[in-house]
Amino acid sequence: MSPAQHSGPHTVTTDAELEALIGAPDERVKMKLLTEVDDTARAFIERAPFVVVATSDADGRLDASPKGDPPGFVHVIDSKTLAIPERKGNALGFGPRNVLATGRIGLIFMVPGQRETYRVNGSAHLSRDPELLDRLAMSGKPALMATVVDVEEAFFHCGKAMIRAKLWDSPDDAEADRRPIAEQFGALLGDEKLVDVIAADLEQNYRDGLY
Repeated sequence: MSPAQHSGPHTVTTDAELEALIGAPDERVKMKLLTEVDDTARAFIERAPFVVVATSDADGRLDASPKGDPPGFVHVIDSKTLAIPERKGNALGFGPRNVLATGRIGLIFMVPGQRETYRVNGSAHLSRDPELLDRLAMSGKPALMATVVDVEEAFFHCGKAMIRAKLWDSPDDAEADRRPIAEQFGALLGDEKLVDVIAADLEQNYRDGLY
């Protein structure tokens, strides 16, 4: 059922109504929306053993699939290109079939114990390049194929959802303290001294702004 088919006095139907409920992002939030994977994000992806892959078919039906392997299994080929290995599974192949149909993809990277996540949106295609599949090998077995992602939008997502969910019951403080959002903003602003300020501001926001 499309949004237009829903009706009722409590249905949100316009951008103005939505913004009245959730507010408008400030300029600092907009700054984090990058078009490539920077050094801070690359380090995060290299630590990530888990990613949720979202795709859509030609009719707009969505699929979200978990992918996991040892940290760094998603390769950062360059600042605009990622490669996700495909392993043996149930052969339903919803994600790859959707990539064939629309060439669109969304990713959420997670690191155990880390409150923040990293999101990537862009286009994608499937590759059977032998050299690439060898680079994505695990236990001596090349990947079956690779989903190659062309990055269009990339950004860190704050940790409020993880904190609310208490997803990491026993977080690794050393990992969680790396503060990727603050580090990235410091790099974008060209002032490492701001990292601690931004991190402190974010911590206060986590304490006071969850609900």
